[in-house]
Amino acid sequence: MAKLTPYLFSEDAKAQADFYIGALGGEIISVMTHGQLPDPEEALKDKVLHLSMVAAGIPIFMCDAAFMPIHRGNQIHLSLEFATESEAHEAFGKLAEGGQVRHPLQPEFWGTLFGQLEDKYGVNWMITTEAKQA
Repeated sequence: MAKLTPYLFSEDAKAQADFYIGALGGEIISVMTHGQLPDPEEALKDKVLHLSMVAAGIPIFMCDAAFMPIHRGNQIHLSLEFATESEAHEAFGKLAEGGQVRHPLQPEFWGTLFGQLEDKYGVNWMITTEAKQA
């Protein structure tokens, strides 16, 4: 079983998150910038890599669109989080059939599997696994 979270790409994730919180109530849970990456690019250091928030009681993830321009239709991704790596690999493989892998499903420095793809219908998916508690 997976957990679905909307993932919004933004021109300014912090300002957009503040707008949604003001309109719907809620809070920013965490913010990670590109400057926190192991080998950050100086030009991107202040850009949001990942923002976790709750608005109107709904968890939402956001980031600054540092590598692609925003066009209506490409700013929303569906993020599926799986409890096991096997579930994540199975879903990623099936959703990728006839589509385009944007980032292969692989272990990432933050401790989970992560991959991105666009399915054959043009829907953007982010597949990940639950973070393991230390």
